[in-house]
Amino acid sequence: MKKITLLIVIYLAFISLGLPDSLLGAAWPEMYQGLAVPVFYAGIISMIIAGGTVVSSFFSSRIIKRFGVPAATTLSVFITALALLGFSYSSHFIFLCLLAIPLGLGAGCVDAALNNYVALHYQARHMNWLHSFWGIGAAIGPVIMSGYLAQGKSWTSGYNTIAWIQLSLVLILIISIPIWIIDRKGPDSNDPSEKDHSLRTVLKIPGLKQALVVFFCYCSIEATFGLWGASYLVFVKDFTPEEAAKLVSLYYAGITFGRFASGFMTAKFSNRQLVYLGQSLIIAGLIVLAIPFRSTLAPAFFLIGLGCAPVFPSLLHETPRNFGEQHSQKIMGLQMACAYIGITFVPLLFGRLTDWFSYSSLTWFIGVLLLIKIFMVYELNRKTDSAKRLNQLKV
Repeated sequence: MKKITLLIVIYLAFISLGLPDSLLGAAWPEMYQGLAVPVFYAGIISMIIAGGTVVSSFFSSRIIKRFGVPAATTLSVFITALALLGFSYSSHFIFLCLLAIPLGLGAGCVDAALNNYVALHYQARHMNWLHSFWGIGAAIGPVIMSGYLAQGKSWTSGYNTIAWIQLSLVLILIISIPIWIIDRKGPDSNDPSEKDHSLRTVLKIPGLKQALVVFFCYCSIEATFGLWGASYLVFVKDFTPEEAAKLVSLYYAGITFGRFASGFMTAKFSNRQLVYLGQSLIIAGLIVLAIPFRSTLAPAFFLIGLGCAPVFPSLLHETPRNFGEQHSQKIMGLQMACAYIGITFVPLLFGRLTDWFSYSSLTWFIGVLLLIKIFMVYELNRKTDSAKRLNQLKV
């Protein structure tokens, strides 16, 4: 019973991770006017948030080793909640940039901690369902925001509501701390084998460099489309901000539904097969998005989200199998750091590119990233398979 209750708590923690991730993109067509800043400034806030996440992800293994998963998770969600509450009372761009720092720091550590915990202790279906709960949070955010915008209220109302939802989740996490099951001890700092876990040694593991590029490209795709999808609809397709926010919600709904379905599909399909399927669906979604009809936009947004759904959790769940359990926490942190480097810089890069190209370039921009990712996934699988065969021959 404790294990089931713990899993529910972990799911709730991932809802809290998803809630703020989609808010900025959904609210920005309304925000930038009130803040009196250029449209591409959304990429600056996104970059700062993701930069904080990169830092906390990179140091996550040390933090988790010292404080444990329950404490790291609770504190991270609390920091995020306070930052969101600050957003709801800010009316100047510089204040939003300052608050974006703790917002990012709060996300990285809990992300790496829970992903590695589930990869080690639960089956692949639970990893997919875990990230479907992230999608629930990400889908709820734009719905709440669009509701306030449709009522003629400020975007700050949306942020305030999300902040209080986060604080409620913090209370749940605090109450649940005694039921956390610690069935694996962290590595002993006096253990000589710990020297083999140095960053330089870990980076020499076959396939790791390719894996880091894959995580960079995937999260660049997910974040860029999530941030600029609403702006694409407003500036290219003449949608109102509240209509655009609803379609962005469809994108995250596709991710949520797809990850829930992928949890059941793991009974018949491997993690790698689910990654291939997801990539194919993203390609199909981009093709539908390019069709010049307003009626195809909602299916396109949902289909792209559906394609994104199985990719991230399947790649994460493969981490201990690709690189070994002894390295998994450090590698998980590195993968999350590279993922958030993509989130940090690529949405801002696209925002700057729109000064020379129109927002209609979003389709080919995502397509190029996807092609790079597809090639790197192939190289990752080839190198890890070769390393496994070589190890079997040595045995």
